[in-house]
Amino acid sequence: MSIRVVHVASGREWRGGQRQVWLLARALARRPDVTQVVVTGRGSELARRLEVAGVPTVTPPWSSALDLRALLATLRATNRRSILHAHDSHALTLAGLASFVTGHALVASRRVDVPLRRTGFWRRADRIIAVSAAVQAALTARGVPASNITVVHDGIPVEEVSAMPPEDLRPTLGLPPGTPLVITTGALVGVKDHMTLVRAAEVAAGRRPDLHWAIAGEGHLRASLDRLITELGLRDRVHLLGDVPDAARFVALADLFVMSSIREGLGTAILDAMALGTPVVGTRTGGITELLEDGAGRLVPPRDPAALAAAVLDLLDDPASRTALAARGREAVRRYGDERMAEGVLRVYRSLTSA
Repeated sequence: MSIRVVHVASGREWRGGQRQVWLLARALARRPDVTQVVVTGRGSELARRLEVAGVPTVTPPWSSALDLRALLATLRATNRRSILHAHDSHALTLAGLASFVTGHALVASRRVDVPLRRTGFWRRADRIIAVSAAVQAALTARGVPASNITVVHDGIPVEEVSAMPPEDLRPTLGLPPGTPLVITTGALVGVKDHMTLVRAAEVAAGRRPDLHWAIAGEGHLRASLDRLITELGLRDRVHLLGDVPDAARFVALADLFVMSSIREGLGTAILDAMALGTPVVGTRTGGITELLEDGAGRLVPPRDPAALAAAVLDLLDDPASRTALAARGREAVRRYGDERMAEGVLRVYRSLTSA
């Protein structure tokens, strides 16, 4: 039986969630039994990339979760056998209303392990896809029935990422070849806790004054981070790169990739680093633990600059351990391919069409 899916995804920015919608739609486009359309905001980066990939899109003006123009566009995109798949909370409001009007099955993806503030449409969804066991636990803690939740880990195109031409960031930063370099990528928002990373840089500077840290990403905490870097006297060692398109290209030639989040649904930037052969240090929280607990990376407590600095310094002093960690990461990331992710989502769709 053929499946028709109407994806609904809000947000004009290009972050991990939007990338996952793009990867899923791209993978489903290769399935002859699936037809799909993506409803997303006009002028968004997601819309642009989907159009390049040949995925049908509907791009209404979309200014709020209850934008009538976006709701009407979603309703027009459905037919009598459609599945509505909401990919974020704002999209769920819209897709939930469309499901209520049409009676179509409603799937909702949850990519963060932040507790739900309101459970309304999450409880109405026919199935919720959680990107990790940590996200599933956060949902059940708020009363969402476990029987309505399926864990499907996010994925990346492993071969594409690993084949990405590397680019050395050091010359751009004015650093000599071989300068020790730690990198992280991600939005400058509270849950990413870049403040702890900057404080770890201060701790590490006492032992390794030659060590540099690069932070690729943009967000509302940039000014606060910039002030902290100045206050700690780290302006020549911690580099805020801003919003860097395809920042993963800089990861391959860094010595370490670090993720300092206090909450993380899964952490696909870690998967990119693994595919690129860069050893990873991450905080023991949310989906990061699932990715790294089997030895694919080094885990440290969240909000602990001293522990983060110690792990970084230990690995910088031990090239053999870095090499071994990178090898285990390359092996582990193969469990998180985008085709496997798409197959898991398809199983959810099929379970609803056969019910």
